[in-house]
Amino acid sequence: MGLAVASDARGETQLKLPGSETVPTKRRGSPARRRGRLRSPILLDREARQRPAWRLVARLAVEIGALVSAALVAVIFMLGHAADWFGGTGLWSHLLPFAGAVLALAVGVAVFLRGWLRVRSWLMRHWLLFPAVLAVALAAAAMWFTRQPTFDREVGNLRTLVGGSAEAERAAIGHQVYAAYRRADLTDVQRILERARVFEPTVREAAAAFDVDSEVLMGIGSTESSFYPRDSPDGGRGLFQITAPPQVAVKQARKRLAVSELDPLNQRHNAFVAAATLRHYLAEMHGDLFLGLLAYNIGPRNGGLRTIMRQYGARDFVTIQPYLQHLPRDYPIRVLSAALAYRLWRLDSRLPHYELGDNAARIQNVGIPGLQAAPRASATPAGDR
Repeated sequence: MGLAVASDARGETQLKLPGSETVPTKRRGSPARRRGRLRSPILLDREARQRPAWRLVARLAVEIGALVSAALVAVIFMLGHAADWFGGTGLWSHLLPFAGAVLALAVGVAVFLRGWLRVRSWLMRHWLLFPAVLAVALAAAAMWFTRQPTFDREVGNLRTLVGGSAEAERAAIGHQVYAAYRRADLTDVQRILERARVFEPTVREAAAAFDVDSEVLMGIGSTESSFYPRDSPDGGRGLFQITAPPQVAVKQARKRLAVSELDPLNQRHNAFVAAATLRHYLAEMHGDLFLGLLAYNIGPRNGGLRTIMRQYGARDFVTIQPYLQHLPRDYPIRVLSAALAYRLWRLDSRLPHYELGDNAARIQNVGIPGLQAAPRASATPAGDR
């Protein structure tokens, strides 16, 4: 008798004896391949297609979103670095090198994405979720890096480059505020802030009612009355020394307080009128904090700040200052310096001396209320060293 050997369509080896049924034997292929340890990209794609479509879409969305986030952080950092390196107006010494750096950065991003696409298929051979997990890890590292002082410094460089004259003005105001804080009698400021404790809830309530910065409003109260409510010779009353608030602000304050008449001796009423007045002048000055505070202080005198600016063709804090003459041009600086002291006091329960140790850098990292975002926990000044 002869023994016949055959293979079926599935690749199995079969033995057939004359007059008997076919007997299947072992399947072809190595044991490792049969156990699925080594899978080709074709098999992986086939398995991926067999999975629900929403899983594939979700995985791709997470991967792409994470990569874009990490890339944006890297681009912002490198552009800020380039702005610091090549800052200036010279064509050959500054502008062209900066343009070259931007071009090199674009090429670098393209090379990274191309490399990612090549590595991605290799990663998927080991685990289908590997690319998404790695992309999320890169994004998490990038988010951690954004909380470091190095990144903040480069963001400042980029903001100066992109912001133009507006950013230059903001930086100039900031340094005037830091200088005013440095010259202040911190012992006296500390006493003012201790008196302010009882009024904090009222000021925050008023600030929230009219969507103004509560720290700036605290700075106004500190500058106007040192948080010692009293009547002044010029007719000002209470915490915020309101003399001639705009009628629209008075009407809005009455509406928010749900009263028909305002009580000048009620400090809650006083705070609401102050917040409404600040909101009115900020809107009038198109959100410019420096000009809004200046208008708040000038009030309706001489037609108000808007009339003065229109008369002399001034458009910002730099061009209006020469025309203020006897008006208190330093008022916004004093308010923001008091607001900075309040922010530092809340963070550290003390006022660090600007000129000691590395306090200057720490205080600048905390930032100025109204001009810079609220500080992160890591930015809290350590106090005098």
